[in-house]
Parts: sequence; structure tokens; C-alpha cells
Amino acid sequence: MKAVSVVTIRKELKHKSNAELAELCLRLSRFKKENKELLTYLLFEADSEDGYIETVKAEIDEQFELINTNSYFYIKKSVRKILRNTKKYIRYSLNKETEVELLLYFCKKLKAMSPAIHRNTTLTNLYDRNMEAITKKVLNLHEDLQYDYNLQLQDIS
Repeated sequence: MKAVSVVTIRKELKHKSNAELAELCLRLSRFKKENKELLTYLLFEADSEDGYIETVKAEIDEQFELINTNSYFYIKKSVRKILRNTKKYIRYSLNKETEVELLLYFCKKLKAMSPAIHRNTTLTNLYDRNMEAITKKVLNLHEDLQYDYNLQLQDIS
């Protein structure tokens, strides 16, 4: 996800009420380095959560393609960076369904990766921890969503 310019953000802020601006500022104050990306999400992508998810998935795809697969050391470094970025985008959304969706996608990409992750203990543990986290998060969702996500979890496992 690329941040838009300050000028574009300023124009969009003019269309917001005082109460909305105060809420945006309070939420913005919780973050430091990613302020511009968070504002971009809040102003332009929060209305279309599905579009946001697709944007993040596309970025995850790009990052997985750029992984140096010469050694597991580089793979581990890159995978951790991808997971860190994914969790950053999840924090922007604050939507539990988005969180489950993006983590599921990350795990699918990780499992489908070549060379296989099962040959490396660290990558296998990272995968297992995320699968457990997804399972716990799914339990907090609506029953219909739980069923859908549990089917996806079974497909990955």
C-alpha cells in the first residue's frame, strides 16, 4: 500500500467534521512511523475493506516473489519481514475478519513456498504459531464466519 501525498490528505480532511477529525487524530497518535499509511487507510480504504484486503494480498504476493531462496537464513529474514508488514496492515484495520483473512493468506503463501518450509524448524514453528493464532481468533467471530474460516484452515493444514 502506498501512501498518498500530504496535499491529497489535506483536501480529504476538509470534507470531515470536527468530531471525525478528533477521532482520526486520537487514533493517529497511537502510531509513530506509519502515520501517513494509517491516514491513507482511514480516509480512502476504510470504506472498502474488501479492496483493502486485496491490496494487502497483492503486496504479500510481491514480497513473497522477492524472497531470496538461496539459503534458509534469507528466507527466514524475508518471511519475518512479510509477517511484520502484514500485522502492521492488520493494526490499521482493527477488523477481526480482516485479521483472520490476511493471516490465512500469509500462511497459505508460506506453506506453498519453495523450498518447503518443513525442512526448517524456525519456519515450521512460525507457521504453526500463526495457525494457532488464527484458530483462536476464528473462535471470536460469528458462527457463519467461523464455519467458512474453519474450512479454509482445514484446506491449508
